[in-house]
Amino acid sequence: MKKGISLVTYGEFFKPIELADRDIFKNFLIHDHPGISECSFTNLFVWKRRYNPLWTVQEECLLLVCLPGDEEPFALPPVGTGDRVEGVYLLMEAMADLGASPRICRVPESFISAYLDHERFFWSLDRDNSDYIYFTRDLIELSGNRLHKKKNHLNHFMRHNVFEYRPMDLEMIECVLDMQEEWCQVRECIESNELVSEDYAIRQALTHFEELNLEGGVIVMGGKVEAFSLGELLTSDTAVIHFEKANPSIPGLYAAINQLFCSHAWPLTTYINREQDLGKEGLRRAKESYRPHHMLHKFTVLPLT
Repeated sequence: MKKGISLVTYGEFFKPIELADRDIFKNFLIHDHPGISECSFTNLFVWKRRYNPLWTVQEECLLLVCLPGDEEPFALPPVGTGDRVEGVYLLMEAMADLGASPRICRVPESFISAYLDHERFFWSLDRDNSDYIYFTRDLIELSGNRLHKKKNHLNHFMRHNVFEYRPMDLEMIECVLDMQEEWCQVRECIESNELVSEDYAIRQALTHFEELNLEGGVIVMGGKVEAFSLGELLTSDTAVIHFEKANPSIPGLYAAINQLFCSHAWPLTTYINREQDLGKEGLRRAKESYRPHHMLHKFTVLPLT
C-alpha cells in the first residue's frame, strides 16, 4: 500500500492481496464470475507488482481497487451475491478517499445492464482491454477457410521439426524459467517497466504453479524448452490463457503451442479467453487472425455527478 493512503470504507480496511486469500476469492468468483480475465485470483496475484490490487468485503461483495504506479487508481466491478449496486457506490467512495477520479474499469456489459442506472452513471467502451473469446474447438481443429493459414503454419511446423509436447510439471518449471531468463536478456527487459512487470508476473505464476492450480504446456526441441503456455479454468465452461511465449525464430511454433495446449489441457471447455490486446497493433492483429467467436467488451464507468 502506498504510504499515506488509508482506504477505509465503513470502518473496514482494504488490504493487499496475498496467496492465503485465494480461497476467499474463489468462493466469491465461483458464485458470481463476471467472465472478464481480470477477475481471476491468479491474474490479480501475479500482476500485483504492476497493479497493486487491494481488497475488502462489504455488503457480501468482494471489492477491489488497483493502485498502479504509472496511472490513476481504479476499481474493478464488485463480485458476489450481495448488494452489487451498493458495492458500486462503496467503490466510488474508495476512489474519492484516494483523491482520485471515481471510476470503475473493466466492467462487462452484463454488469452494466443489470446494475447501473444510466441517469446516475455513464460509461465508455475500453476496446484495448476487451477480451478475445474463441470457440475451443476452433483453436484445436483450425478448420475452414477462416483458419486455413493457421493450419498451414501448424502443419509446416509438424512436418519440419522434431519436438515433444509435455504438460507443465515441477521438473519443467525450471526449464521454463531458464527460457524466460534468456527471453528477457535478448529483449533487455530491464530497460522496460512493462517487460519487468511481465517477467515478475510469469515468475510468480511459475513459482506458485501448484498453489494457483494452473495448467501449463511446453514444447521441447533438442532438449530445450522453446515454447510454453500457462492458463487456468476461469469459469465452468471457459479457460483463460495468461501467458504464451515461443521462440520467434522457429516458424509455426506459436501456432503449435497454441493448438497443442488447447487440445491437451482444455478439450472439455467450450471457450478460450485469450485476454486483451492492450491497444498494441501487432498483438491485435495476432488475436484477430484467430477469428474470435466474440469480444467480451469492457467499459469504464464514471458517475454523472
